[in-house]
Amino acid sequence: MTIRPDSVMVAHQLKVVVQSKLYYKPFKLLIMSNAISLAKELQQMKAIDVIRNERVRSQFISVYNSIWKEGGENVYEREAIYFNQQLRDKDELRLCSGTSIFYAFIDLAVKGITLAPGAQALCYLLTRNCKVGVDSNGKEVWEKVCSLAISGYGELALRAKVGQIRHADNPVIVYDGDSFEYGEKNGVKIVNYMSAFPRKSDRIVACFVKITRADGSIDYSVMTETDWKRLQGYSEKQNSYKDRRTGETVVKSNALYNINGQIDTGFLIAKCIKHAFKTYPKINIGKGSVMESDIIETPQGGFDPYSGIDTTQPEPQEKQEEQHFAPQPDMSAGVTIDPASQGDNDDTF
Repeated sequence: MTIRPDSVMVAHQLKVVVQSKLYYKPFKLLIMSNAISLAKELQQMKAIDVIRNERVRSQFISVYNSIWKEGGENVYEREAIYFNQQLRDKDELRLCSGTSIFYAFIDLAVKGITLAPGAQALCYLLTRNCKVGVDSNGKEVWEKVCSLAISGYGELALRAKVGQIRHADNPVIVYDGDSFEYGEKNGVKIVNYMSAFPRKSDRIVACFVKITRADGSIDYSVMTETDWKRLQGYSEKQNSYKDRRTGETVVKSNALYNINGQIDTGFLIAKCIKHAFKTYPKINIGKGSVMESDIIETPQGGFDPYSGIDTTQPEPQEKQEEQHFAPQPDMSAGVTIDPASQGDNDDTF
């Protein structure tokens, strides 16, 4: 029997352990055999059966406790409930490969975040159609896979966990009619904002977020309509494809750039947060995860989240332009991120 690439991938997850000089050769072979066995089992497993599989449970708890020291069993039970709830609620998720379900679930343990639902959820599950190879006739073979999508709020939580930031205000959507200005004065970046009440218009003109770095200094991200219109143009280029029937080039941007005539607010918040961190070190999000702000509507050929030996997650290609920043608005509402005290409190954002 030929082992599919995702079988090799699961086996490769234990490569570091297998190569350790602490183990005798017979035990190394046993570990590799178990990994390949799990890979084959995942291939044949229905999506709804993956999370409560005993071997998956054991792997989740082991990974969580190895990274976060303790609490793996309780976290497993909590996240298994959230994960399976989304599987029950979304028909498309139940069509995803068992392997992709496994990776998305394990990423929760690796990153220490939660699938707890809510308006400011840290992450959620989505499906994507991904090219996994070609058949004997040379025809492309596509598979429905599950990915853990990390929201803008989730990105803030992850950056707090690695010590990049101490505090983040809730991102603020600015509407036409609000009082808003940003810039620099004497080398200090400033933002002055006052929302109109009652709101004068539903037209979005900007979004900004205030971030307190780990050293206490202040950073800001400001996006205006010009900024996201430019990004929409990049999205159109990235998603262009040739219609096989007509031969014409179809140009279509991410649908979230145009919801009822303007950008989706959640998508804008994710973009604003992403651009706030363009000069910060990148964070590793795991092989089964994607950043919400990097999601594109049209499937891109060649994406295989569990493809053999190469475990590097492809980086989304998006041209980075100079971004406007401004300092602290006089706002009392905000979010303090304290990873050490989070525990099971999932309402950080």
